[in-house]
Amino acid sequence: MSDLLIELFSEEIPARMQAKAADDLRRLMTDGMVEAGLTYGGAAAFATPRRLTLAVEGLTDESPTVREERKGPRTDAPEKALAGFLRSTGLTKDQLEVRDDKKGQVYFAVIEKPGRPAAQIVAETLESTIRNFPWPKSMRWGSGSLRWVRPLHSILAILTDEEGAQVVPLDIDGIASGDTTRGHRFMAPDTIKVTSFEDYASKLKRAHVILDAKERADIIWGEATNMAFAQGLEIVEDKGLLAEVAGLVEWPVPLMGSIGEQFLDLPPEVLQTSMKEHQKFFSVRDHAGKIVKYVTVANRTTADDGTTILAGNGKVLTARLSDAKFFWENDLQTVRERGLQGMAAPLANVTFHNKLGSQAERIARIAALAREIAPLVGADADMAEQAAQIAKADLSSEMVYEFPELQGLMGRYYAEAAGLPQEVANAAQYHYSPLGPSDDVPREPVSVAVALADKLDTLTGFWAIDEKPTGSKDPYALRRAALGVIRLILSSGARNNWEGLFLALIFAHLSGRKVLDVAAELESETGEASVTLKRSEVIQSEVKKIMSLDVPDLVLSALQADRDRTANARENIILLKGWMDTTRVEASNLLSFFADRLKVHLRAEGIRHDVIDAALPENWDGDIVLLVNRVRALQAFLDTEDGANLLAAYTRASNILRAEEAKDGVEYSLDPNPDLAENDSEKALFAALDVTDPQIDAGLAAEDFAAAMAAIAALRGPLDAYFEATLINSDNQIIRRNRLCLLNRIRTLFARIADFGRIEG
Repeated sequence: MSDLLIELFSEEIPARMQAKAADDLRRLMTDGMVEAGLTYGGAAAFATPRRLTLAVEGLTDESPTVREERKGPRTDAPEKALAGFLRSTGLTKDQLEVRDDKKGQVYFAVIEKPGRPAAQIVAETLESTIRNFPWPKSMRWGSGSLRWVRPLHSILAILTDEEGAQVVPLDIDGIASGDTTRGHRFMAPDTIKVTSFEDYASKLKRAHVILDAKERADIIWGEATNMAFAQGLEIVEDKGLLAEVAGLVEWPVPLMGSIGEQFLDLPPEVLQTSMKEHQKFFSVRDHAGKIVKYVTVANRTTADDGTTILAGNGKVLTARLSDAKFFWENDLQTVRERGLQGMAAPLANVTFHNKLGSQAERIARIAALAREIAPLVGADADMAEQAAQIAKADLSSEMVYEFPELQGLMGRYYAEAAGLPQEVANAAQYHYSPLGPSDDVPREPVSVAVALADKLDTLTGFWAIDEKPTGSKDPYALRRAALGVIRLILSSGARNNWEGLFLALIFAHLSGRKVLDVAAELESETGEASVTLKRSEVIQSEVKKIMSLDVPDLVLSALQADRDRTANARENIILLKGWMDTTRVEASNLLSFFADRLKVHLRAEGIRHDVIDAALPENWDGDIVLLVNRVRALQAFLDTEDGANLLAAYTRASNILRAEEAKDGVEYSLDPNPDLAENDSEKALFAALDVTDPQIDAGLAAEDFAAAMAAIAALRGPLDAYFEATLINSDNQIIRRNRLCLLNRIRTLFARIADFGRIEG
């Protein structure tokens, strides 16, 4: 057994690539060695800015000898068949064996592959790994053909056993393998010879290189938090920045610096974002949440304890924050002079999508929709509309242009500066939420209304122009938007026939600007204002009047009565009908898409997929709250003993009924006659059904699904007794038909709660 140590030493590897590169090195090397016949006890990979390292323990010294027997053609087979077999085995005819087989004598090839030493296999695998390494980006340098993320300087490859260390011989484009490495670029640049991983790691640390990225991150965080604590401050936690900075240094030395007084009044998020994005600084705040200092991480110790480094960083930071301060003050001046709607004016020249108009047109749609949705979530309609009108104004601000990740947040600051109500200002920040399954859902009704309007406009718009997610591709994040809508609806308890709203919105997107012309013409020719669709509003009831007809009856009758109607009018009527037909199809598709997203959301709660399918009505109107309440009640019911036993009884009744209906070619859907009940258990089941029927109706009408489940649970005893004492397929055909109709009544009763036939088990 030997231990293998590999180091690929290069110029600086981008921090974002290091972790995956270390994992790729481990995976490619271990997979390749195992495939070649070696085994090992364990493997660990490491990365610093200038090196990828792999340590493998317990590697076998050589691959095993492999003996393989391959059956060939019969001895009397054509020469071509034999020649092909010889080519595939690499043997000659006199090396084959002749053996008896059921169909005569056949050739057999016995191929013996001797084992190979580990060093040879490691060399082959390492060369293949280096030449085919999956860097996101790589470069060529010099005259060789090798590509690496940055110029590769040296390859360390040694196998260590009880007798000592030996170099694995390897040469790639003039880079020969060896047993040496280098320490810190400035603090210990000399060559270091190593004999094992333990020797390598300890010598690197003495040479001011900490090999383990986690150890570097722990040092950075520990020293930075201690420095802040000593001054009564705290570091703003940022795990992503911590991981990135740990990948920028081999010998981390945290240093704390001050921020100029003139910048301390900037919003804390602006300071934090500017320092993080431009200089990889950690923000330090006081107990009031104000950013007052920063922590930078140097890659070396200095004689002046970092004074010169901090002085240089301070100059650069002052320049960066001066820009941020300029953007902030300019944006505030714009708000004071023109208001937020004035700030948003340039969005009229910004295209949201070439088929869905400008950002300004989109904002108008969202504002109208937010007003319609507001009552559903308990929001003031005027305030919701106002919030939607200014929610995206910061997209044209200088600050968001410089720092796009601050969109929404800056909108809140600008709205507060404009003196708008706090609910309106908050909506500017939170209407993008939730951005993912772990993101918080806004709670204020105005924010909920605008967030719903924003996401619904996006979904229905892209559905109308047939830009739907396909497979793993979802360029417009529509799955995330649908999940956001679901979470917003469930959190707010908003009840609505969302299918009707989808119809209205998709119709509006499809008709676009032309709808004004069509509506005006229809109104003038028919004299009916009810078919008018105002483009500046999404009035659900008006659109539904149009959607309820294949083609408006009044228009058809007018068309038939007046043969001289203009061609333009005919074209518009045909166009309108096309929009309506498309709207119905796309609204149905969008509703199915929401049902699929809802299944994903509920499965994350632990709800079984078959329970969701069972509770989903065939003609679902999109009432998400009602459906989820039903699903949760059904899952809770099935988790009980009564639920499991009733499911078994239902399945038994349904299977018998389905088999007999198929055999007889009829449906047993008539009302069963209780007077034909022959035994006590049959009479008791009729009586139990008569009691349960109205209880289920009452529970479903009140949307008290738990009560409906409790009512049907009372059937467990009567059903068990009935099946125990009663033969369904009686010789008396009248009794048999009545009992099958009774089973149908049971099946129908269960179906009012859910489609139990979809539940597994």
